[in-house]
Amino acid sequence: MTPRFLLPLGILIIIAGVALFSSAYIVRETDQALVLQFGERKALNTDPGLYFKIPFIQNVLFYEKRVLNLDPPTERVLLADQKPLLVDSYARYRIQDALRFYQAVRTEQVGEDRLSVTVNSAMRAILGNETLASILSQERTRIMTQIQERVNSEVENLGMEIVDVRIRRTDLPDATSQAVYDRMVSEREREAREFRAQGEEQAQRIRATADREATVIRAEAEREAEILRGEGDAERTRILSAAYGQDQAFFRFYRSMQAYREGLSGDNSTLVLSPDNEFLRYFNQSQGGETAPEPQDTQ
Repeated sequence: MTPRFLLPLGILIIIAGVALFSSAYIVRETDQALVLQFGERKALNTDPGLYFKIPFIQNVLFYEKRVLNLDPPTERVLLADQKPLLVDSYARYRIQDALRFYQAVRTEQVGEDRLSVTVNSAMRAILGNETLASILSQERTRIMTQIQERVNSEVENLGMEIVDVRIRRTDLPDATSQAVYDRMVSEREREAREFRAQGEEQAQRIRATADREATVIRAEAEREAEILRGEGDAERTRILSAAYGQDQAFFRFYRSMQAYREGLSGDNSTLVLSPDNEFLRYFNQSQGGETAPEPQDTQ
């Protein structure tokens, strides 16, 4: 072979090598390959392996085949009970139709941005009809299902499918949190006042019952004391009467002693009586005087 034929042959080999290299492409396990020819779909390869295309005419776009995570920004939502709420959510999605996805958003970044806006819009629409109590209750699963269905209906034309939507965290705005805290404090204080008032009412009721029972007990005790006192006085009178019948002189002496004790009980007591007064008869006897005559009982 002459040298003038070697140069064209080398050029042809190089062109063939470049064409062969440009026509081959590899699809990984995590990718799906969309083959386009002048913007028209020619093939969609989802199985991993080595594939070929027409060089310089067809081009290949690779998209994720796995389930992807979406972390949209925190959204401020006004609930049905007019409470503002900061909702931090996340979603999981996959590219279901590569051709439709390419025609709608071209790249995965643009598709993720569109999906983030759609998720937040669905959050506002669905949560706007719910209350804070329902979001924090078992109704949360139903709410998440409604959000997922709404997002899927809106992103179907983008070639995407939402696998799952979840609310990671919900917070009240700072001003609202302070207002809720102040309201909780006021509510606790009101309950404390009610409990104290109820306790005071019960205390007064118990004290009134105790006072009434004490009054009844004292009245019963005084009544029994009066009965016992009367019985004692009657027994005393009976004993004195019996003693008077047995020894009248001793009885008169005993009564005189009682009169002396009552009449001369004070430290500065003074009695002005005549010496022959009957009241001083036993004093005269103690001084050796004549015994005063015993008074005669008159019939």
